[in-house]
Order: sequence, then structure tokens, then C-alpha cells
Amino acid sequence: MYRTQTRLRRPVHVHFPSGDGRVLLRTELDWDKDVEPVSVSPDGTRHEFLLESDRPFLYVKPCLRRGAETVWATGPNMLVLLTTDDARLSYPFFDAETSTGTMTPVIEVPGPDRTYKLRAYLPPGYGKNPFKRFPVLYMQDGKNIFFPDEAFGNREWQVDESLDLLDDMNAADKCIVVGLHSEDRMRDYTRPGYEAYGRAVVDSIKPFIDRTYRTLPGRGETGLIGSSLGGVASFFLGWQFPETFGFAACLSSTFSHKDDLMDRVLAEPRRETRFYLDSGWPGDNYEVTLAMSMALIERGYVLGRDVVHFAFPLAEHDEGAWGKRLHLPLQLFCGPIATAARGRFV
Repeated sequence: MYRTQTRLRRPVHVHFPSGDGRVLLRTELDWDKDVEPVSVSPDGTRHEFLLESDRPFLYVKPCLRRGAETVWATGPNMLVLLTTDDARLSYPFFDAETSTGTMTPVIEVPGPDRTYKLRAYLPPGYGKNPFKRFPVLYMQDGKNIFFPDEAFGNREWQVDESLDLLDDMNAADKCIVVGLHSEDRMRDYTRPGYEAYGRAVVDSIKPFIDRTYRTLPGRGETGLIGSSLGGVASFFLGWQFPETFGFAACLSSTFSHKDDLMDRVLAEPRRETRFYLDSGWPGDNYEVTLAMSMALIERGYVLGRDVVHFAFPLAEHDEGAWGKRLHLPLQLFCGPIATAARGRFV
């Protein structure tokens, strides 16, 4: 079962600080057998392994040999696909009390017009392996995404649970999520207020996050997610600042309510930002979301590459519905196929 006609080979690079033990691999071909590295960098921090099998995939686990003790990496087994020659990068961590992500306290960041508040999700093992850097998602309505006691109607998106589950599945790269709090949604997420809000995100908040945390700061590794008015704000940020944001997910967005984004899409040069658009039905801004998707297609966006559109029958306009389908934009932003398409193999 799961056999190919040819023998497949793929390198795996394991990055881990030197001095804590000898890095090995174990694989599902024989969980009791050590796989030794074929090379180690002069500073002892990067170990290259070569995996070979007639199966198209293997589950593997980095280990540390400390004297006679073998310590297995914390967290799920790593899925290695042998159908590509590009090296799989691994940043394991050991001796952690948990394999789930952690949340920062509420952080205040000075902006040009006021102080902005945010809370960040840091992925599993963030503090254990200093070599790993992370893509970043900026989410609107940050009070609604992590904790029910902060969320509107006590219903949150369960963002951290979704990220931890996708990590268990090997279905998405670990990422940092920044939940941006809004004091006044109508001011921050509609025209003209979203112009000052967007400038604060680009000039104040993102530089603070990049200074404070180990991020991948490039546009391809920086995304946005929002729903309803927050979806409009995310689209605006992606359209207005394509040099900063490479991806924007806009769920159940109120396009054309108090914005001119449809007109801008039809009149201005197309951007390189990729867009995910969705809604429920009936209602739930189904028609305007479909119209915006068609406007992007009209301007040369390619379905499945530059823009993705979904409609979810009978889905409600609330945090529970958005949380249930959050895994889709997360995989489009930092799933293994998406990151490989950007030339980065997690």
C-alpha cells in the first residue's frame, strides 16, 4: 500500500542549537532505528538527512541523543513528502511542557493618532528553538478571535485551537497571529477612517511586531484576515499596501456599504496581493462578495491562483461560522502547498 514504482529520495534539514545533544532522526520505517545525518554544518546547528523510500511520504521525528538517553521532539510527527527534491526544513523543540501555542497579554503600541491594542498568538515551541522565524497574520476584531470572555456575545473564532489542530495535521506552517483590537469598528473599518487605521498598521504595528518577534517580514509571509466590516478593512489593507501584504482573507465582507473598493478594483491597476473571499447564503453579504470576486476576475485575477471564492450554504453571520471555515484561508496562506509555491519548504 502507498508504493511507487521508483525509489524516492528527499533531503531534510534539521535546525537546532548545538551543544544540547546529537541530532538524529527516527522514521516510521523503523521507529527504533537511528537515521544519522549525512552532513552537519561547521557550527553544528544544521543537520542534513537524506530519506529514501518507495513510499510517497514518511512520518519522521527529530531526536536528541544525550548520552545513553534518546529524547524525542515535542509535538506531532513531521510529515515528509518524497515527491519533491526540495529540502524539508525542520525546527524541532524539546522538553516543552506543552505542544500548543501561547498567548501574549494585551500589548499597547503607540500609533500616529492613538495607542493601539493587540494580542499575539505565538506558535508551539516559539521560545525553544531560536532559529525558527514565522509568517504573520494580522486579524481584525482581535477581541473576538481568542477568548470567549473578550468576544462579542461570548463567541470566539477559536483561532489558537484551529492553528494547533492544523499543526498536528502537518497541514499548515506554524505562524504568529496578531489580533488587532478596535475601539470603533465603523471608524477603523470603513472609508475614510480605514486610511488612518491602515497607515498605523503598516507604519507602527507591523514594525513593532517585526522588532519584537522572530518574523518573516516579507510581503509573501504577511497576511490579513477579517470578517464583515473587518473583511473590508483587510481587503483595503491588501489593496492599498500590496508591498506589505501578500494575502488577504475577507469573510462575509460588507463591500460597497461604506467603501469604494469595488470602484477601485475596476478602475485601478491590479495588485499582486492574493485574495480569499467567502460568505454564507442566504444573506451574509453573499451577493456583494460574489460581485467583488467577479470584479477581480474581470481585472485579470486567476481563480485558484490569485483569488479564491467560496459560498457556504446556510452559514450564519457570526464568529462561530467564521471559525469553522478559518482552516481554509489558513491553509491557503501557510499550508505546505502554499509555502512551497512561494519557494519556502517548512
